[in-house]
Amino acid sequence: MRVTFRHADDIWPSHPGLTAGALYVTGVPATADVGARVAVYTDRARARLATAGEGEFPEVVAWRRTFSRMGLKPTQYRCAAESLLRRLRKEGALPRIHPVVDLCNAVSVAYAVPVAALDADRVTGPLLEVRPARGDELYTPFGGGSEHPAPGEVTFVDSAGRAHARRWTHRQSGYSAVGPDTRRVLVVAEAQHEGGAEIMPELVKTLAEELAAHGADPVSSAVLGPSAPEFGFGD
Repeated sequence: MRVTFRHADDIWPSHPGLTAGALYVTGVPATADVGARVAVYTDRARARLATAGEGEFPEVVAWRRTFSRMGLKPTQYRCAAESLLRRLRKEGALPRIHPVVDLCNAVSVAYAVPVAALDADRVTGPLLEVRPARGDELYTPFGGGSEHPAPGEVTFVDSAGRAHARRWTHRQSGYSAVGPDTRRVLVVAEAQHEGGAEIMPELVKTLAEELAAHGADPVSSAVLGPSAPEFGFGD
């Protein structure tokens, strides 16, 4: 099924600094050796962390402000990029999960921008929308069980009412996590900082080139904004 990914109409005026990138990839390799390329991007992040803490990065500051506007304590609920940067600073490396996830995480810390990778076959179409939750959506944590996003909380919701994230860019769902059997992936990057619209095409291009170099097939990509809010993926 062809699926349309979009941000709800009320997201754009509420978050005027938002820009997003989307990439649809097939033929995902589960055994590709991405270690050398991951090192390139994590080294870039380490060099930046050597001069300032991740909480000082403009990209992270912008997401902290976004979380504050949503009524969330930004040092309790961090965007995914900040969490990865924090882990890299404290532990010296990022976790190794899956080649696609590892590359997305490495590019995420290099650009200090949240990058999500969803198993496209776990998304129910025809619509996947970033929108405020009603409170009846179903979210599956990585540890199992189920939760319901709080009403008004921004999340990724598909046509089956399944939430694929909590607190927008804070945490993805275990239900649509990329794993050994994943064959099709939707990658979404979102920036809130000044200059995000300028770097997003480069970020998306970087991810497409890296995934292609490791055996995947980047089918389509786009940079999204108020004037071009939708991205179609799938068959």
